[in-house]
Amino acid sequence: MLIIIHSETNQHTIAQNLGRSEYSYYFVLKEYRPVLERLGRVVEVVDPAREVDALYLECLSRGEPCVFLSFSPPHRTPIHLACPTLPVFAWEFSTIPNEPFDNEPRNDWRTVLRACGAAITHSSYTVNAVREAMGADYPIVAVPAPVWDRFAARGAQLQGQSSTGPVRLTIKGLIADSRQLDLDAFGPKHLRRGQGIDFQAPVREQELLLDGVVYTSVFNPGDGRKNWEDMLSAFCVTFRDVEDATLVLKLTHHDAEEALSDILHHLYKNQTYRCRIVLIYGYLADADYERLVQATRYVVNTSYGEGQCLPLMEFMSCGKPAVAPRTTAMIDYLSTDNAFLVESTDELTAWPHDPRRAFRTLRYMTNWASVCVAYRDSYEVAKNDPGRYAQMSAQAVASLQAFCSQAVAEQRLRDFLAQVHELRAIAATEATGA
Repeated sequence: MLIIIHSETNQHTIAQNLGRSEYSYYFVLKEYRPVLERLGRVVEVVDPAREVDALYLECLSRGEPCVFLSFSPPHRTPIHLACPTLPVFAWEFSTIPNEPFDNEPRNDWRTVLRACGAAITHSSYTVNAVREAMGADYPIVAVPAPVWDRFAARGAQLQGQSSTGPVRLTIKGLIADSRQLDLDAFGPKHLRRGQGIDFQAPVREQELLLDGVVYTSVFNPGDGRKNWEDMLSAFCVTFRDVEDATLVLKLTHHDAEEALSDILHHLYKNQTYRCRIVLIYGYLADADYERLVQATRYVVNTSYGEGQCLPLMEFMSCGKPAVAPRTTAMIDYLSTDNAFLVESTDELTAWPHDPRRAFRTLRYMTNWASVCVAYRDSYEVAKNDPGRYAQMSAQAVASLQAFCSQAVAEQRLRDFLAQVHELRAIAATEATGA
């Protein structure tokens, strides 16, 4: 079988696309690729309109099965190709787009899903949303990005190393440390005084020392789903008088000033606090990323919803319990055994690519007081209950193995691609008979 793959962002454009729409699809493609290579020959294309059908016709001539996996949301998936096409997409809202808008028929995802005949997504939550719109028998499978093997191996290497002692890492980029900043420089414009941050300064290497009970979150601050405001304010309130509690925000974005400015203003607004907030904007080599994982006691998420949440999956695969809401994709792998769960309520919202901003779906608003409780309880366990922490750590590894290991992904993809091939063969036979 030939498996053709494509993402609009690729290894040549990822640097300038960080934080832009759909950039994370490239990382999903990268994680899928080793598994796909066990199932067939894999060819990555840059221009599907020009390359895919040419490869498909070559396969037809020699009787080789061929499928095109478009790592993109349905409204950006081509449906005019002769080659069988499957969108591979993430989704975190209660309904899929089921009406056309903005003069684009594909914005009604049902049009694309009908044309493709099947699809791949990353969670049971999305499978249910699709089948609600397409029918209970629509061929769709949940295959999360298989990150477990790589990050569980990192976690195993970190076992036996102290996660409570100081950990030093090197960052090529910007570090904003609440204990070293003059926060008055980030207040309202008419009240600002003191020295801020020179965002135009040359990028340089800096050292960061982390100790105490460290909470880490990795996200794009421009992503409106992430709700980092609640994460930050609840931390500042809960640990207002706690010096050894640290929140590390590793920011993924293409523009430092755009990524940091609003968060810095929130640091100013949440004063005063004795806990520590560290913002990291820049590149972390693998060794330093591993040291960040080593320093971390809990990975944090307070988002309105997730298609799968790669950073949460990565840290939990390394044995780091979570502070997070059990909603959307996170339903599949979070539990009271591996996380301090945050309560949430649903609220009306719009599909993110709908320029009308029309209320058509639901997202999940975290309960701010519940975030505070989760912080407080998790800190107590980290400080005073090493046995429970060790159990939660082991459960995080085991849960993510069952959710996003390469073995799980390989079996699900193998079975699903065989099912899709069989359904197409039956359809072709019926069409010929007709």
